[in-house]
Amino acid sequence: MATGEQQPARTLPVLGAAALVFATSAAVLVLEILAGRLLAPYVGVSLETYTGVIGTVLAGIAIGSAAGGRLADRVDPRNLLGPTIVAGGALALLSVPVVTSLGPAVAGGGPPAIVLLALTAFVLPTAVLSAVSPMAAKLRLSSTAETGSVVGGLSAAGTAGALVGTFVTGFVLVAALPTRPIIIGLGAALVVLGVTLWVRLGAGRPGPAVAAAVVLTAALAWTSSSPCQRETAYYCATVEVDGEREGGRVLVLDDLRHSYVDLDDPTHLEFRYARLFGVAIDALLGNAALDALHIGGGGFTFPRWLAATRPGSTSTVLELDPEILRLAEDELALEPGPSLRVRTGDARTNIVEEPTAAFDLVIGDAFGGLSVPWHLTTSELVAEVARTLRPDGVYLVNAIDGGPRDFIRAELATFAEHFTHVAVITPPGSAFGNHVLVGSDAVIDLGPVDPADGTPLTGAALDRFIGGAQVLTDDHAPVDQLLSRR
Repeated sequence: MATGEQQPARTLPVLGAAALVFATSAAVLVLEILAGRLLAPYVGVSLETYTGVIGTVLAGIAIGSAAGGRLADRVDPRNLLGPTIVAGGALALLSVPVVTSLGPAVAGGGPPAIVLLALTAFVLPTAVLSAVSPMAAKLRLSSTAETGSVVGGLSAAGTAGALVGTFVTGFVLVAALPTRPIIIGLGAALVVLGVTLWVRLGAGRPGPAVAAAVVLTAALAWTSSSPCQRETAYYCATVEVDGEREGGRVLVLDDLRHSYVDLDDPTHLEFRYARLFGVAIDALLGNAALDALHIGGGGFTFPRWLAATRPGSTSTVLELDPEILRLAEDELALEPGPSLRVRTGDARTNIVEEPTAAFDLVIGDAFGGLSVPWHLTTSELVAEVARTLRPDGVYLVNAIDGGPRDFIRAELATFAEHFTHVAVITPPGSAFGNHVLVGSDAVIDLGPVDPADGTPLTGAALDRFIGGAQVLTDDHAPVDQLLSRR
């Protein structure tokens, strides 16, 4: 004799329910990974960006799981699954025009802007897609005796989908396609899946209003213009023309003006930190030809400058992104050759293959958003740099910091672990901005520095500035945290 509330007849096979939860969970993680890339041109890439995105997606998952369960108890899930997945796909499509339209208005707004942009664009699609799992569980349950196996099995399928979505997106899709086509393709696939379920589960057919809404969101997503001239596996990259100098070009990576190149005059150094690099090189290494190693290529400003100001110089550039190299060749007239060798890949792994005592100069100018990637700041990396330098060689680093400048102090303390002499040129006025760090086993005498460009600190003044700052190591290098203290 049956007792208790009568349950709806099973309408999803075991594998079908698992596949549905697998697919929607994978879609949520695809959106989570791509959200950071979609937001990057407006708010940059930092710990704060990832925190805002992850927090938003987790909130969406929690809201969707709770709301989906409550709805499944009140409405037959057979009437909910198809429309829910269609709505999730449409909202995924809508995230593209939402970010495109709202992004410029909140650009540079810090954590509040990140959270606002992420919430507006991604909390609804992740919530709606997360509602599928409890709906599928409701359809699979025929008695309380199998609750554990049904819920556990679907939870495992969702986790497996999230893993697959993460790996496929991070290792395959991002390297192969720009962000927007991936999101548009994902949204379209979800809509097709939802419509199929809508019909097969006997919930009728989508009406003209639903079709019109889906077509409209797809059109908005497709026609939303990307701020990127070229989207790489790492950056949204654009080359802008300087209206004040005919040959001037600015390479913008995400929201950062990364490099300036004058195609007509490679000796022109537009950015303040670049001029300070020139001052330091002139003061410490003279006018002779140099062998230089560059950690970060970007616009390849300094290999060109060295070739123009010190004929016979050689440059080896460790550039993370092969697409940035191709962009520099296509848009910035870069011509690698015998005197300019470029190795693509992570500088941290590539530098160990560079010969010992081979360079007069190492320049560190590699940025991810506003910060140097943490693994390029540690004592272990600085030791490798010191190994590649000749006895009187010089290590120059461009780093951004502000407020109490905890990161700059820590990086200088790290320099002091490996170099006999250390110096820094701080930006004028406000403490926020580009700092030029100098390390060498030779005495550092920077000579006169234009006060408009910065203030050099050496000797006792530098020791007081560093104070008791920590040394950054591979085991503990909280670069983003040091930068974000306010």
